[in-house]
Amino acid sequence: MEFPDTGWTKRSINRPLQKFRETGTVERRVGSGRLHSARTDDNVDLVSDLIQSQEDQPQTHRTVREIAREISVHRSSVVHIIKKDLRLKCFKRRRAHELTDQNCAARMTRSRLLLKKFPKLADDFIFFTDDKIFTAASPSNAQNDHVYASQDVKKRRIPAKRLLRCRSNISKSLMVSMAVSKLGCSELFFVEPGVKVGGHYYQDVLLRQQLLPVMRRIAGSTFVFQQDSAAAHRAHDSVQLLQMETPEFIGPDLWPPNSPDLNPVDYRVWGLMQDRVYKTPIRDTADLTKCLIEA
Repeated sequence: MEFPDTGWTKRSINRPLQKFRETGTVERRVGSGRLHSARTDDNVDLVSDLIQSQEDQPQTHRTVREIAREISVHRSSVVHIIKKDLRLKCFKRRRAHELTDQNCAARMTRSRLLLKKFPKLADDFIFFTDDKIFTAASPSNAQNDHVYASQDVKKRRIPAKRLLRCRSNISKSLMVSMAVSKLGCSELFFVEPGVKVGGHYYQDVLLRQQLLPVMRRIAGSTFVFQQDSAAAHRAHDSVQLLQMETPEFIGPDLWPPNSPDLNPVDYRVWGLMQDRVYKTPIRDTADLTKCLIEA
């Protein structure tokens, strides 16, 4: 034999040869496979209407399970219709802030004002600030949280503790604040547990004692202070303090509304730190503080 190590049988060779003699090709003929008992034209039309939201009615689409139940077809057949007959590709939705038409208009207007006020050379001197609450309990993905049991075990026989994912009503947490720029970043500033971050605490502690001294140490007398439109930030006393204590700052009337995507601390730094902090279980707030500082 020419190919002794292939493991082919005589039958597996004679079958394509016989097909080639009869048809002139070894390609599969259209319709020669298994009949599509569920993938009928009617079912394809039904799935097409149900799987996608109507143009004037968002969020009206059905899940594969709901479609299978509604048209009395197995879920695998619905999946085959979606992929092979309708040739649709599935994309996962991402969480985002809901923006009204007024928000979009304000974002566009203020973004143009920012670009005009701060040329490209000023980017290095902008300190972006933000705060975030980290909990001692690590975030979990419920989609991947399963319990496996033998096939002959009924659900009611499984102890309830195995089927419930419990969390404490009062989760121990820490509020962290920081500032980031191309020139450098501040250390993490932890808000004392139980302290409400109002206007006075924001001005006297976070600004005067923590954030502003670090910015002066890194950038000297030339920097731009950025903050969002949180209640403590847009308070009259906070704005007045920043006008006196900073060379330049982006106030609530200039920062685009609902714009975490414009602040690198919000859209990148916190998420990166969260991924690193929760690689190992957190015991308490002391352990959480240590892991945050290391991250």
